[in-house]
Amino acid sequence: MLTEEEKDIMFDAICDGEKETVVDLVTKARDAGEDLGKLLNDTMIPAMAEIGDQFSAGEVFVPEMLVAARAMQGGIDIIEPVLAETDHEPVGRVCIGSVKGDLHDIGKNLVVMMLKGAGFEVEDLGVDVPDEEFAKAVERGNQVVCLSALLTTTKPRMISAIKHLRASSNEAKIVVGGAVITQDYANLIGADAFGEDAPGAVGAVKRALGLVA
Repeated sequence: MLTEEEKDIMFDAICDGEKETVVDLVTKARDAGEDLGKLLNDTMIPAMAEIGDQFSAGEVFVPEMLVAARAMQGGIDIIEPVLAETDHEPVGRVCIGSVKGDLHDIGKNLVVMMLKGAGFEVEDLGVDVPDEEFAKAVERGNQVVCLSALLTTTKPRMISAIKHLRASSNEAKIVVGGAVITQDYANLIGADAFGEDAPGAVGAVKRALGLVA
């Protein structure tokens, strides 16, 4: 079992992007039969929340966020197969993709890692995603659809994606984000929530699901 000191080291290692340290400690916990769901919820997710808060406050920037997310992912890669064999339930199920015509994925990939780091099960649909693929993802059980757009020219694709989703399902929540997206635009096109950055996207998904006020 990991000591409290080792858990603190893991927390700091995630925040500092020290992937090898995270992998070593998660492996040790797994091999000792530790409750990995509890480790994820009590130590790892709070670490990603901390780096997200620092990012939102302007204390760290995208490079630091990326290395922290990759360190977190190193631990998740070990934990996921174990939790898949148990009755551990994710916080929620989310799919994400860049809308049709948009080939940018750096921001989307960061959101994917942040969502996983917050305990969500995430299906990454990739880039240049047709409207019907988002709808199919909802049919597979995803509760939230995250639409990403980085270009002014692809912003209108969010409108058609949302219309398609609303026509096929009234249950899925829709979160939008990207460099060219604003809260006003999200309101205009009928999205359920807007994420201004990667940590904001996590908060938006939680709000959409009613997990936070």
